[in-house]
Amino acid sequence: MRSGTTVEQMVRAIADLIVTGAMQPGDRLDEISLANRFEVSRTPVREALSQLCAMGLVDRQPNKSAVVTNVTQKHLASMFEAMAELEGICARLSAERMTVEERRLLEAEHLASARLVHRGAEEEYEAHNTEFHSRLYHGAHSDHVTELVTQTRARLAPFRRAQFRIAGRLAQSFEEHDRIVTAILRADGSAAGQAAYSHVSIVREASSVFASIVVK
Repeated sequence: MRSGTTVEQMVRAIADLIVTGAMQPGDRLDEISLANRFEVSRTPVREALSQLCAMGLVDRQPNKSAVVTNVTQKHLASMFEAMAELEGICARLSAERMTVEERRLLEAEHLASARLVHRGAEEEYEAHNTEFHSRLYHGAHSDHVTELVTQTRARLAPFRRAQFRIAGRLAQSFEEHDRIVTAILRADGSAAGQAAYSHVSIVREASSVFASIVVK
């Protein structure tokens, strides 16, 4: 990390260290040490730690250093279970409610991502993946559902990123997206919902390969 590291970059970096096991439950996250490590002031460090606390990866008690929490397999499974249900709802509603323009943009972005898969561009595909799912959320045209799924996705983001470290995962993800897009373009809500639900279930299995979480 270079000087000028953003809060978002710090959150991502620290979250990845926790998810991959480089940081273990109980490890202290000292503000001064982190500020020196990322070459920033303590203010963005505090914001990054606050976001990590909201994600459930860090615990911070008053007048004490933040520490890495223990994310149990049971809790992680329950979050992915909720995510699968919510994304299934979003895909179903998108198939029923998306405008012609929203469907066109979804299809165009999906087809364009094939180039990223061909190049093996993991970081770029990850950014596309976030945008792809965001389009499903907003395409549902349900503010409350969008709020719920966005909050749940934010907490699972570090675990979902882990899937792209698996060889061949980009191509598999593209194929799963293709089934969702095809169903939405056909206005088949049932098929879209099932495809999205299955996609998140597969993501859960793929992510678990690299999520080195201490289970209690």
